[in-house]
Amino acid sequence: MLMMHTPADTSAGMESWSPEDVKAHIEFQHAFDAELRAAGEMVFNEGLTFPDQARIVRAGQAGAPVVTDGPFAEAKEFLIGFWIVDVDSAERAYAIAAHASAAPGAGGAPLNIPIEVRPIVGAPSADA
Repeated sequence: MLMMHTPADTSAGMESWSPEDVKAHIEFQHAFDAELRAAGEMVFNEGLTFPDQARIVRAGQAGAPVVTDGPFAEAKEFLIGFWIVDVDSAERAYAIAAHASAAPGAGGAPLNIPIEVRPIVGAPSADA
């Protein structure tokens, strides 16, 4: 799993970019996804909303949802999207993460977005 992080201060986010820069960034992401699909490495990916829309939900009385605006684990401040890829080695996952990190930002400069690479453990075998 490759997790894309964003700075906690989103005031410098895409809202402040020119329309051309936003378009270049989105085109990069679409081309990147197409590359991973063509290589047979993409399992699933999705973008997430900005952190201000995240909520914590707990079971309340009779299991009714209790929705709050925190407290959050540190990831709430930063996680903005993810990819699930199926690759043969950690090095390939690192190469894919580095490519994702280089997505263009304002003025076309690479964002160098932090990408966390974490293997998915999966379910234990029935014999365990």
